[in-house]
Amino acid sequence: MNWHSASEFFAMGGYALYVWGSFGVCAVALCVEPLLLRQRHTQIVRTLRRQAAAEQMEMDNP
Repeated sequence: MNWHSASEFFAMGGYALYVWGSFGVCAVALCVEPLLLRQRHTQIVRTLRRQAAAEQMEMDNP
């Protein structure tokens, strides 16, 4: 496709809402995913530490 101006490029031949909306959703997903992974990792580490502490207490108090 050839665009003769920046406004034609951003209009995307009438499909701007679909094209730019898709880019927006993808960008949001790429930004949110690492945050959710970090949160889940922190929860898993916290759970494992609690389990290890509970097991240690069981071993100390038979």
